[in-house]
This record gives sequence, structure tokens and C-alpha cells, in this order.
Amino acid sequence: MNFNPTRRFARATSRAAGIAVLSSFVLGVSATISASQTTAPVQAAAVHPEIWPKLQSGVPDDPAIDARAADILSKMTVEEKVGQIIQADVTTVKAADVRTYHLGSILDGGSSGPYGNDRAPASDWLKEADEFWHAAMDNLEPGHVPIPIIWGSDSVHGNSNIIGATIFPHNVGLGAMRDPALVHKIGEITAIETAIVGQDWTFSPTIAVARDDRWGRTYESYSESPDVVRAYAGEMVKGIQGEPGTPDFLRNGHIIATAKHYLGDGGTENGKDQGDSLASEEQLRDIHSAGYQSAIEAGVQTVMVSFSSWQGQHMSGNRALLEDVLRGRFGFNGFTVSDWNAHAQLPGCSTTNCAAALLAGIDMYMAPDSWKGLYQNTLAEVKSGAIPMGRLDEAVARILRVKVRAGVFEAGPPSARVYAGKWDQLSSPEHRAVARQAVRESLVLLKNDHQLLPLKPRLNVLVAGDGADNMSKQTGGWTISWQGTGNSRADFPRAQTIYEGIAEQVKAAGGNAVLSVDGHFGAKPDVAIVVFGENPYAEFMGDRHDVAFEPGDPRDLQLLRSLKSQGVPVVAVFLSGRPLYVTREINVADAFVAAWLPGSEGGGIADLLFRKPDNSIQYDFRGKLSFSWPRSANQTPLNVGDPNYNPLFPFGYGLDYAHPLDIGQLPEAPEGELVAANDDQYLLRGHAAAPWRLVATEAGSRMVYAENLPVTVAAGTLALSRADHLTQEDTLVARWSGSAMAGVGVTGPAIDLTRQTNGDMELKFDLKVDAPPTARVFLTAGCGAKCAGSVDISSLLRAAASSGWTSVSLRLSCLKNAGLNVSATMTPFAIYTSGQLGLSLTDVRLAQGEGPATCPAAPQT
Repeated sequence: MNFNPTRRFARATSRAAGIAVLSSFVLGVSATISASQTTAPVQAAAVHPEIWPKLQSGVPDDPAIDARAADILSKMTVEEKVGQIIQADVTTVKAADVRTYHLGSILDGGSSGPYGNDRAPASDWLKEADEFWHAAMDNLEPGHVPIPIIWGSDSVHGNSNIIGATIFPHNVGLGAMRDPALVHKIGEITAIETAIVGQDWTFSPTIAVARDDRWGRTYESYSESPDVVRAYAGEMVKGIQGEPGTPDFLRNGHIIATAKHYLGDGGTENGKDQGDSLASEEQLRDIHSAGYQSAIEAGVQTVMVSFSSWQGQHMSGNRALLEDVLRGRFGFNGFTVSDWNAHAQLPGCSTTNCAAALLAGIDMYMAPDSWKGLYQNTLAEVKSGAIPMGRLDEAVARILRVKVRAGVFEAGPPSARVYAGKWDQLSSPEHRAVARQAVRESLVLLKNDHQLLPLKPRLNVLVAGDGADNMSKQTGGWTISWQGTGNSRADFPRAQTIYEGIAEQVKAAGGNAVLSVDGHFGAKPDVAIVVFGENPYAEFMGDRHDVAFEPGDPRDLQLLRSLKSQGVPVVAVFLSGRPLYVTREINVADAFVAAWLPGSEGGGIADLLFRKPDNSIQYDFRGKLSFSWPRSANQTPLNVGDPNYNPLFPFGYGLDYAHPLDIGQLPEAPEGELVAANDDQYLLRGHAAAPWRLVATEAGSRMVYAENLPVTVAAGTLALSRADHLTQEDTLVARWSGSAMAGVGVTGPAIDLTRQTNGDMELKFDLKVDAPPTARVFLTAGCGAKCAGSVDISSLLRAAASSGWTSVSLRLSCLKNAGLNVSATMTPFAIYTSGQLGLSLTDVRLAQGEGPATCPAAPQT
């Protein structure tokens, strides 16, 4: 029987008192929430294929290739056919499984890697690629047709999965370059560095047209403008795959490209990842399909279908857009692949059973951890006739044609191919030079009053801010790990941080560069360069309620103001995956540079900030905004061409040295607009992060909002205060006396954590155990007494008691399994005990699951 927290309370005090504690936390004072409702199925919006442009693939149909694919297909068993349309994640499949189930493809998803290690050396990636290839090809059963497996990987800004690879700026920065030729070069290098480690397929480029910057994947979009996306999509595809019709097409280091995510993922309502686009069919055509048109004309061989919906219908089930438009009008002749278990979102489907996606036009299921059950059920449905053999044959033939075009039947094992194992090509000087050029061209100069820039290099330069010497912050999400978190400087052996690039140039010219993250200095510097911005995120973890930059954390603004107040000229370098409201920061700085997420080559920033040693200009700024910059935190959506378009900086804006301009003081939005809701940060530097409120309670008493500390709850059971850890009053200190059950946590508006739970995210506590627990300690979350989940974390805290400051994590799935309704969570965390306990807490947040996925053992009742 699972642990029931109310029964535990009955033993600690009384059943009624225990229920009161739980209810006061998860219900809140006067808080109400409506029951979850299931929306009735929405009738699919009509699609009118005749209004879509008639196009032709850059790779025309070839009768010889079609005949070869048909011949292979004719010799396949139904089991082999079903295997070809299934893609499994590398962490859930063995080489023997490939042979047994005849799998057509594998992938490495975010934070996946060979032999279960996403930080494996490059040689391990190639080694396991060989093992999978041999498993697919070495089966000598009579009548078996050996079909090479293909390995797909998210090489979305370089082969960013591999330690030591070249990491290019994310697409949001590339869009500011307005340089399709350089994008083509980046595609070529990405393909080579992916082929080096044995992969022959990349899930790139993302050609979404992001229309609401609250979307957590905005940085994967080149622009809000379909024209910019159209200009880039085809060139990136040709860089990755090669020019159609030439001997190098899908050969000699060129690999299979993917246009994603079809269709309209950048246009969902409120910028919600995996959400619903309410665009008209004309908007879907004219805005969101622009990149697909040029990608198909460039010969892209695969299209990944979006998680998102259009007017209520999931794209994975929209046959009209998949077949009538994508194939019938656009002339796409490769194969489609679904996103990560996206088929399970279709009505009547699950991760292991979904004929509807195949029937709608999905050719290959991405079934990372559900592949075996999906294989078995799909096979049964084909044999029963629920899935027509003709549709299965069509999907397999499409996959086979791409494999034949790509030459994988003749290429031999991955280690035998042209670039395989050429480790010196990973982040080679030539590749890094292209990435550094991309950094230079992507930077947008928003402000340069009194022509502070470019700086003379023979200066005493202070480099400050938490982004200055921070590879994770400058590379962003989808870098080694899914969220781009958990990385260290050692994971980027050939890269250069922004500080390192500045120091190299300044010291070479006879100046002095000092790193001081918090901005403190001895001798007064001639200038301060402050590097700050967003922390790494990916997908839905980056979704926002508005576009305010860190409204609950004024640390960066305070740093800028402190330096200015001491008479130090300030250059601000802002790292972000989208434009954000930073007008206060811009006003404080003398110069302000939007640097986006520049990747591994931080030296490219120094190239623009500093003159040559002879004081001549090295490079001028050429970056122009490909996204409009907001003048307030709630000014979104904001796109060029909108009615009443009034951004702070318009689409296409960007200063340069050749045309100096002082912009002066900019209008700042009212302070009240800077209170942002958030789903993933609950405690920030010891304070409740908006919209959450710190609360405390004792059994039998009402909940108390504990915003003005110190405070003692009821009869002294729980005392809350603040202390200093890294900065002043950045720590919440909680002391339980053990006289009764009591707890502390946060409460706020109901949020939906379904995606975060499905994404295996975890609650992460940065804490110090000052006094180990003398009784069981419970972590709870919920939306009321009947929808709460409670887990015993006593063992986690006891283990941390001797570690000083450390992190303790618990998977959201553990709380869900314990009863939490993750779709309507009002209390994301509360900690309570009837014993003695001392805790110091700084941050409580959602994070990528990095620790063991096992849950603490549930106590028996």
C-alpha cells in the first residue's frame, strides 16, 4: 500500500491535526481551483491544398532508386517492415535488440549517449555506432535482407552532443547575421563533426518562425520573419546534405538533414511549447511553412513532425497537412519522423499503441523508450488488418529510398567512412574560425553612447558578471546535456569563454584584464565589461509567462549600478535566447551588446569590443535584430508588421561604428509590470520567487504567510529567519523544535507540471543540513488534500548532513506516483516534520534529472 500522509499525521498528533497541516499547505488561504476538465475532441480544421504553392523537391524521383527500394521491400518479412518504422533511443536498446527487432533507426535524445554516458569520449560514440551497424547487417538468417540502421542526433548548433566539438551560436544569433553563405558553411562543418563520430542523420535545422518570444524554443528559430527563415533553411540543408545532383550529395561527410518541426510550432498560443496554433490556414502557409518550402527545394530528406497542434488537432494526426500539403503540394519525397513519443498525444493512442499516426502520414515513430511495446502492437495491428499492409509498405519504401540515396548500403560500418575517427577535425582551427566569424556577425549593438566602443586594448579592464567565464551560460541548452546544465569548463577543452577571449587580446596588447564575477575591485578599472543573462534551458523548461528578465533577481542590475556609481564606464554583454525586457539595464550601461547564445568561441566577442593594438578597428558590428525588442515585460507577441507595432528596438535595428548614434535614456516600464509568474523557480536566494509566497504552518493552526522574517510559528515549533551565504540574506533558515508537526513551503496559482514530469525533471534543493532530522521528514506537493503527493526524504537529508552546502533532488514522478495531481499544482514544495531539524535553503527549482531516477522507498502504513 502506498504511503498516505494523513495516516502518518494521525500517529504524530491526531488525524484531524494532520489533515489540517496538509490542507493548509496545498489549499492555501481562500485559494480555490476548479477540477480538471477534459476538452471534447475538436473537429479538424479544413485544409485547402489548392491554396498552397506547388513545389518540387530538389532531389527528383529516380526510377533506379525506386526500383532498388521496391526490390528490397519485396524480400522483407512483415516483422522486418515493422522494425524499419521504429526508432529507439540509444539508452534503451542493445545491439542485439537491433538484430532481433530489425530496427530501422536509433537516436540519442537529450542527455543520452553511448553506453548510457552522455559525456562519453568521441571514440565511444563511433564504437557503439559500429556495434549497431554490425547488428543490423551481420544477421545471416535465410531470406534476411541486411538493411543498415541510421543513427539520428540533435546536432542543432554544431555536433553539440560531443565533448570537444565546435559549438556554433544558436539560431537566434545566426538570424542576426543575415548571412546565408555562412549558414551553409556551418551546415557543412556540423555534418562533418557528426560524421566523425559515426552518426549519419541530424535532426537539424529547426526552421520554426517564432512569433511569441515566451516560447522556450525561441532561440532555435532564426527569426520572427519568414523571409529570414526561408533564406536560411535551404542553405543549411545544402550545407548538411550537399548540393543535390553533385557527387558529394549525402556523401563525403555530408549526412541526412531534418526540417523540423512541421508545422507551426513557433506560432502556438501564448508561446506554449507543444501547444496549439490558432493561425489561419493562410498564416500557416505564408509564415510558418516558408522554411519548409526552401528546405524541400534544397532536397531535405526527412521532416520531423511537431508535438504541437493546429486549431486543436495534433500535427502527428493531421493527414491533410502531412500528405495533401507536404507531399502533394510541396513535393516532399523523403520520409517523416515523429517527435519524442508524440504519437501518444493523439486521441485513443498511447506510447506503445498508435496506428493513427501511421495512418495519418508518419513514416517513422520516434519511440525512444516505448519502442518494444510499440513494435509488438504495430505488428499485431498489421497482421489483423487494422493497419493496411499497403500503408506499411509505403512508409518502409520511403525510408528505404532515403537510405539508398544516402549510400548507407555501400558505405560500410561507420568507422570505415571518410571522416570517421578524424578526431583532429573536432573543433579544428578551421572550424573554430568559422564559429568565431559567426559570433562576430551575430552580435547586435543596441547602445554605444559617446562612442565608448571599440575599446583600446591597453586598458585596465574589469570583467564581471556570472556569464563572463561560464561556458554553460554562453552555449545554452542542447549542449552536451538536454538542458545545457551540469556542464563544466572541462567539457569544452578547445573552446574559449568570453573572459578568456578578452584577456587574451588585452594582455597581448599590454593591458590588464581581471575577472571579478561580483564586480569588486582593488585598483579602479578603466572600464568594466559585465556579462550576464539567461541560464541554460531547453524546450518547455524555457517557456515564460512574460519577457521580463529575472524580475525577482535584481543582482545583475545592482552590479551594473554599483559600477556606474563608482565612476566606471560599463559595457554590458547580454546572453539570451530571445529579446527580453532589460531597459533598466540598458539605461545604466554606456554600451549594450545583445550577444545571444554565442557558443564555444567567446573570443569573437572580444574581436568587436576592442581595437587592434595600433588602435585601428578590428571588425565593425554587422548584426541586425531578427526579432523585435520589447519595450515592456508584457509586450508579446511582438512581430514586425503587427498592427500598432511599437517595439523598443525594431526588427532590423543594429548600430555600428561607421554610423555612431547616442540613444540616450530609454522609457522604462512601470515597476509593477516586472512581476513575472514562473513554473520552475520557487525559492531564489532564500526568498520566494514571484508569484510564489513563502508559507509556514503548525498542526491544527492556519497557514501563515511568512514574508517578513524572522517569524516563529504558533508555539515555537518552527522558526524561520534569514542568513548570509554567498550574498546578504540569500538563505532561508528553518529550525524545527520537535514539539509538533510543522512545515514550510511555497504556495501560489495552479500550474501544470505534466510536461516537466513527463520530461523526467526533478525538484532540486540547494541546502545545508544544520541539524539532522530526529523524525521522518516529508516533502509534499499538491493542489489540495485529495491531490497531494508526499514522500519521505529523511534518508536524503541524513545523507546530506555531513556534506555542508550541497544539492538534494527528487524526481517529480516520485511525487506523482505518491498522488500529486501534476496538472494543477498549487504547492510545488513543502517540507514538514514532527521532529527536530535544521535546514538552510537558498534555491529550490526544477532542474534536468541528473541523479538516480529511483524514488525513496515509500513507508508502509
